[in-house]
Amino acid sequence: MSTADKSPLRSPAGVRQRFTRLSAWREQARNEAARTETRLEEIRRYLSISEKVSEALESLNQKLFRELLDVIEDKLTIALREVLEQPISLKAEVEWKRNAASVEFWIEREGLREDILKGQGGSVANILSVGLRMFALTALDEGRHRRFLVLDEQDCWLHPELVPRLVKIVHDAGRALDFQVLMVSHHDADSFARYADRIYRLVPRGEDGVSVVPADQGPAAEDPL
Repeated sequence: MSTADKSPLRSPAGVRQRFTRLSAWREQARNEAARTETRLEEIRRYLSISEKVSEALESLNQKLFRELLDVIEDKLTIALREVLEQPISLKAEVEWKRNAASVEFWIEREGLREDILKGQGGSVANILSVGLRMFALTALDEGRHRRFLVLDEQDCWLHPELVPRLVKIVHDAGRALDFQVLMVSHHDADSFARYADRIYRLVPRGEDGVSVVPADQGPAAEDPL
């Protein structure tokens, strides 16, 4: 063989560099595959217990809701008895469908069930309406909702002599929960004198409409505030 047939050998440096890069990519791919497998294993473990976790959370949710209903039953039973002075109790039954609660309220008197709307000519409904509104207000985000409650004729079915008792409950609850409460009523302003911070009357002014005046000024009106 002549020397003309011999080719010079290439430097192995380029091959080494390529091998080094491929080795680094392979190691990176292995690490990524390992991380992916770890995440998949975590997902598989979660999926294996997710149904039990969901059931446990649903059970806890229902338990906490029932505890809240127990508090409502207890507090509003006290309110009913203080205002009406009768041996009645508020009862609540909850039914769950598709993880949503449906609550039915009724009155129990000596073991017998009474309809709330028909009980005591609507007086029971007045008292419970006030109480449930207050409970609802406590559940709102204070950062987005002012603690201000308007009760528009929520004493409309109460006998006049019972109105001060309801006003006392509203007053005490408002102070305890840090609410500002505005009550609108057709009852005599004297019913509110002991517990209201301010009392105003709406006084008809003929064609001029209605004026709002302090209760101790001007002629008596039928609509005290």
